[in-house]
Amino acid sequence: MKLYFLPGACSMGIHALLAEIGQPFKIEKAARFGTVEFESYKLVNPKGKVPSLLRNDGSLITEFPVIAFYLARMYPEKGLIPKDAEGEIRVLEMIEYLVSTVHMQGYTRVRRPEKFAPSVSDHVVVQEQGLKIFQEGLDLAEKQINGKEWLFDQMSIADFALFYLERWSIANGIGSLGRNCEAHYNRLWSKIEIRQAIESEITT
Repeated sequence: MKLYFLPGACSMGIHALLAEIGQPFKIEKAARFGTVEFESYKLVNPKGKVPSLLRNDGSLITEFPVIAFYLARMYPEKGLIPKDAEGEIRVLEMIEYLVSTVHMQGYTRVRRPEKFAPSVSDHVVVQEQGLKIFQEGLDLAEKQINGKEWLFDQMSIADFALFYLERWSIANGIGSLGRNCEAHYNRLWSKIEIRQAIESEITT
């Protein structure tokens, strides 16, 4: 398997998940929009996004929730998604919310207000809206953990979506983590294989 990533992007959540699973994989830095290399990367993933996962059979899958679900299904011995239908639904519900709402509607508004309002005069309002959505997501996760180690009774793929959001909050000073989320982040970051994976993105 090969993960296409960008340093500091949401692909770090899949990178951490791959490190947790412990199966062999490679990484390759994708190209950012606006660079000379971007058109070449679009030959790999026409969407031009990360994460992208090149599977061993040569096929590509994209979108964070889909890649995470695929990995959980491929390695069921890791127990990263519940075996019962209701448990699976709840994990998928959470990961979809974290990625499509908290990240895409919240964090992106804060960092890239121009995507939501061309006029610079509107950017402050857009960023305020985004911060509200982002913080609401962190607060919901805080309540969901509620003294547990993970979002659900055991570690799941949803925890790796929350992980990258927590890291963004810490690294970029956007929003604030409650005690449960801070402990959740530290629990994953303290895993040497995850920390080494994320740190390797800087030197790759």
